[in-house]
Amino acid sequence: MSDLAAALGVVGSRWALLIVERLLDGPQRYGDLQRDLGVPTNMLATRLRELEAAGVLTRLPLKHNTRAYALTERGLALRESIDALGTWGREHAE
Repeated sequence: MSDLAAALGVVGSRWALLIVERLLDGPQRYGDLQRDLGVPTNMLATRLRELEAAGVLTRLPLKHNTRAYALTERGLALRESIDALGTWGREHAE
């Protein structure tokens, strides 16, 4: 497996990089992620579980049985790649 294939195995699923990008700004509650990204709730729950299992993010318990999500060091290491993809999109989008 190539290095790129390994990376895509972790963050290549639909919505995964957008979730990580949003969390680069700091911890976010589930409802805020859902509202801001417009991702279906079942898809968001699935992606959050996958990213947590991959060590990209962690769950933070909050009051009243709510939770927030924050990037781990592994997740924060994606910043440069996400910034580069954003730059590419800006320069090459039609």
